Amino acid sequence: MLPEHFKIDATNAKSPDSIVFSGKKYRITILSEILIRFEYNEKGVFEDRPTEFALNRYFDPPKMEVNQDNNYLQVLTSYFTLQYHKEKPFTGTKVAPDSNLRVTLNGTEKVWYFNHPEVRNFLGSNVSLDDTTKINLQKGLYSMDGFASIDDSKSFVIEDDGFLNVRENNIIDTYLFIYRRDFGLCLRDYFHLTGSPALIPRYALGIWWFKNEKYSDEDIIKLINKFNKEEIPISVLLLGSFWHDQKLVNKKLVKTGFTFNKTLIPNPAETVKYLHERGVRVGLNINPSEGILPTEKHYQELKSDLNLEKDTIVPFNAFDRNFLNVYFKDLINPLDDIGIDFYWIDYFDKNKPYNLRLLNHYHFMDSMRSQSKRGFILSRNGLVSSHRYPAHYSGETIVSWDTLKNLPYYNSTAANIGLSWWSHDIGGYKFGTEDEELYRRYVQLGTFSPIFRFASSEGRYYKREPWKWEVKTLKIVADYCKLRHQLIPYLYSEAYKYHQNGSPLIMPLYYTYPKIYDEPIYRNEYFFGSELFVSPITTQKDEIMKRSVEHIFLPTGTWYDFKTGKKFPGGKRYVTFFKDEDYPVFAKSGSIIPMTILEKNRNLTTSPENMEIHVFPGKSNSYNLYEDDGISSLYKNGYYIITSIEYKYEEDKFSLTLRPVDGKSGIIPNERNYKIKFRNTGHVNNIQVFIGEERIDNVNSYVDDTDFIVEIEKVPTTRQLTIECSGNSIEINSARLINEDIESIINDAKIKTELKSMIADIMFSEEDIRKKRIKIRKLKVRGLDKSFIKMFIKLLEYVAEIEQN
Repeated sequence: MLPEHFKIDATNAKSPDSIVFSGKKYRITILSEILIRFEYNEKGVFEDRPTEFALNRYFDPPKMEVNQDNNYLQVLTSYFTLQYHKEKPFTGTKVAPDSNLRVTLNGTEKVWYFNHPEVRNFLGSNVSLDDTTKINLQKGLYSMDGFASIDDSKSFVIEDDGFLNVRENNIIDTYLFIYRRDFGLCLRDYFHLTGSPALIPRYALGIWWFKNEKYSDEDIIKLINKFNKEEIPISVLLLGSFWHDQKLVNKKLVKTGFTFNKTLIPNPAETVKYLHERGVRVGLNINPSEGILPTEKHYQELKSDLNLEKDTIVPFNAFDRNFLNVYFKDLINPLDDIGIDFYWIDYFDKNKPYNLRLLNHYHFMDSMRSQSKRGFILSRNGLVSSHRYPAHYSGETIVSWDTLKNLPYYNSTAANIGLSWWSHDIGGYKFGTEDEELYRRYVQLGTFSPIFRFASSEGRYYKREPWKWEVKTLKIVADYCKLRHQLIPYLYSEAYKYHQNGSPLIMPLYYTYPKIYDEPIYRNEYFFGSELFVSPITTQKDEIMKRSVEHIFLPTGTWYDFKTGKKFPGGKRYVTFFKDEDYPVFAKSGSIIPMTILEKNRNLTTSPENMEIHVFPGKSNSYNLYEDDGISSLYKNGYYIITSIEYKYEEDKFSLTLRPVDGKSGIIPNERNYKIKFRNTGHVNNIQVFIGEERIDNVNSYVDDTDFIVEIEKVPTTRQLTIECSGNSIEINSARLINEDIESIINDAKIKTELKSMIADIMFSEEDIRKKRIKIRKLKVRGLDKSFIKMFIKLLEYVAEIEQN
């Protein structure tokens, strides 16, 4: 028997009889108005135990109309009509594949049948991106057909003690989601069936560091001190394949190891304590594929527990209960005892892919054996209900622009199978050429990605350390690392939404605009939580213009550049220009974004005492800030706090209210200092601040560029805070104008000063573009280099494109 903490709650694994239709060889379960389970077996063997894929098959009976006799079954819901000739195979014939079983999408001519090709499926994720710049994705749930099926016949069943076991062969066990355009309903039922996404620890949303070097304890101290000196936050340190003893077996270096290399780290418990005291969590790379060597520190205990007669390499065997018990008891749990926070399971065997799934499952279950520790692992994607086992490691990626270009799309498509927590190598892991611009754009994308993890292979010429680059790059990278850390309150609140409601952190634009899927220049865009929208930069800049030229489509509504506050009407296409330090991130009208103000110890990811809240004008909105201790499972027992942030907007009048609405006190600081930034807002004539019913007079308020700032100190977090503002012409228009971009480009260009005025007169004139082109070309006789002539003509083409949109 496995220990108690490996057990899965199987209470709801069996469906209620009222939604089941069965015969000698078939069983069809109408789980919901959009979800059907199909089982077929010549022996009449059907499965009610939970499987890797399906944990909860108990659904409330949906509204349905049933017509049946001894030979025929018809079931109608609001979404589909199912027709089946009883006892016949589901597969039909090659000529008529839907002759025995067909499911029609109501209101359409679309029909699903068994072995349907489902060619309009938008795909989901794959195992990883090791050693490739091409993406070969697996099937997902999102489809333009409005249906998708998942085969559960080959996943493992879960026994009463939590042991994963093989199931009977030659069975059909398939789930069909048939949802029209209501993909939210599809994800709702998918997560009900398979289990909710895990709530990741708060520290996982900070900055991770991994470089596969032989770090000694002195090297670790120097590394953390250097991050601190440069004032760059670091929250997670991953130790790679050199943390443990390296042994040769048959002249080959064995990857497996569970004992610290005492030459490098003589006192691992003290090293872990040192890191924890500085707010840094520790993860270890493990790969048990080559077995357990007799040189392991706890080998004799393992040998005794397994009743072995002699010292020998013990093969890894995830199908042996006794081995699993001993593996965790004698090898993993002693590492837990010195404070290791989580494990990075660096394993994949294409010939035995099931071992990855087994490792992920058992390690995640073991990580939850104590309420004091939040379940968490890092591993490649096992492909079966992987949202339960965060986070996902995309493998040893190649350093290249092609890899970077793939990552936003890869993150977005993960939502099609309900995944969020992908972790990529920021900067790329190996090969390629170290490129300053590429590195900066990797960091900027990482800031607005699920997990931010610096990573590379060993080697001093892989420059992942921000301080190894020149001053400009160091500053840009440091600023974005700080911004990422500041965003943790927002990201953690979005992580809770994903855990509770199944709303992925990253969602592709094509959920709202399906046609965008076929437009490559917009396909990488994505929603980043409920409040932000990102159009990532994945190509090199124009070297003459010194800008990245980006084609952007913004969804319907009003959007603001998150950094500058520039206003963009939505539902339109734009050509935009970004300097090295800038990135296309937009907040929608009314957005509320809670952020931390960096503490003296910048590494801390706990709920902050000093909080900054950005509020964008134009529309009323509300946002729930979720907080708990960030590291334990006590939130399941109600130990959390939800603070409602409500913004009421009218022209020249607005208010912001913060109040606790759910949870328990004592979870977050008793008092908090707030800095409220009303974006794109000028001076406010009248401002009133209340804590509860009491009006507060000692409030600091001022205008900072295009933002109105209100600072309130020592606000009790158990009481309501209200800020009421009014005035005349409060909102600053600050619409985005192409002429401002052109003016900036002219200003920065290395061109004779007297030519700049001539160029500006041409570019900003009311003449048509054809005449402007001619005049720009004529400046050649004035000494304007042909490269700049080409640049300004290209700018005119962009202007024409914008005017057409």
